[in-house]
Amino acid sequence: MSNDNKSSRRNFVKQTSMLAGGLMAAPLLSRANFFSGSSDVIKVALIGCGGRGTGAAMQAMLSKQNVKLVAMADAFRDRLDDAYKTLTADDISDWSGGSGNIKDKIDVPEERKFVGFDAYQKAIALADVVILTTPPGFRPIHFAEAVKQNKHIFMEKPVATTPEGIRSVLENAQIAKQKKLNVVVGLQRHYQNSYRELFSRKDMIGDITSAQAWWNNDGVWVKMRQPGQTEMEYQMRNWYYFVWLCGDHINEQHIHNIDVINWFKGGHPVKAQGMGGRQVRKGKEYGEIFDHHYVEFHYADGSILNSQCRHIPGTMSKVDELLVGTKGKIQCGAANIVDAKGKVLYQYDTEKENNPYQTEHDELFAAIAKGEYKFANADYGAESTMTAILGRMATYSGQIVEWDKAINVNMNLHPDTYTWDTVPKTLPKEDGYYAIATPGITKYV
Repeated sequence: MSNDNKSSRRNFVKQTSMLAGGLMAAPLLSRANFFSGSSDVIKVALIGCGGRGTGAAMQAMLSKQNVKLVAMADAFRDRLDDAYKTLTADDISDWSGGSGNIKDKIDVPEERKFVGFDAYQKAIALADVVILTTPPGFRPIHFAEAVKQNKHIFMEKPVATTPEGIRSVLENAQIAKQKKLNVVVGLQRHYQNSYRELFSRKDMIGDITSAQAWWNNDGVWVKMRQPGQTEMEYQMRNWYYFVWLCGDHINEQHIHNIDVINWFKGGHPVKAQGMGGRQVRKGKEYGEIFDHHYVEFHYADGSILNSQCRHIPGTMSKVDELLVGTKGKIQCGAANIVDAKGKVLYQYDTEKENNPYQTEHDELFAAIAKGEYKFANADYGAESTMTAILGRMATYSGQIVEWDKAINVNMNLHPDTYTWDTVPKTLPKEDGYYAIATPGITKYV
């Protein structure tokens, strides 16, 4: 790690510590504190019962520990019911590789199925470990509550959609550390064998001078507006296309690639500039997000990450990362390291590749079962999320945006209250279209 990037990381950690302001260190939790009840069962609550939440619950149950799902919570009853049906099927099939029968680990009677905006509080209270997999706009609220209730946590990426949310996560990350609460964030490359091996050998390429990252594909699902829906329900159902809920696809998807570069660089960018817009996906159903972003992230040591993500059908698909150093390159997708002339210096044996989605749960629950405090992922989860938000601020505004200013911005995108009748702050115009950020006009700092 260069001195500049060490300083960048130290400053980030220093800022997070200051946010926690004078917290007294709590003792390591005893084994009695880890599990509710007299048995050694690790009780789990699922907060957010969509596809990713269902998959994460499967992976938790497929770990080798004595784990039971005891509570479920979602804003929508149909989402909860669908997840419960999937989890109690005779043979589950998880999109990330898990399979088997976990019915005997699902102990969620009707009285422990909670629906609505406050459902998370009730479910969290019943568990030792919580899985936070709602749309990311709610992550800071749910993370704060889980820390307050002294729970171990698995939370999906990204961890926020605005700088205010990042500041909240950072503050509560410090409290979680004081309480010795294990926190794993679903940036699964950190748990993938090939990436871990490449990281351990990154000095083979010398000083990292530049990097490239891609998440280009056709895009994801769309939920069309249905008769009788309030604006709040519509936005919640079609959450991917609203910034307060998703943060745009640079935040929700491309964070994976951005996070890899931050990880290998050992720090976050100090500024960014870029371009983006809506070239193809212009319909009302696509809400207010862009369909492409290109960002130039500048790190403290002068190195640059060229980052691109695109949701346009029929275009080149590529999800990968490349790091260029003074002595060679790390090609993450190919799982190898080459010298300046392309000669392979190291090749990971892909036959040894693991399922990182499962590994992150295996390692988390193994630590909890042993009464160990091993995982504090929230800081780097927040750092990489803020990097993606910085990129979005750059593409939306068309300006050079500095990290230190961006992290202190108040965007005020979230509703003041959460009910089905609440009117979101982002509303469609008379023609049904939503206002879109305009580079050169939209401002943040």
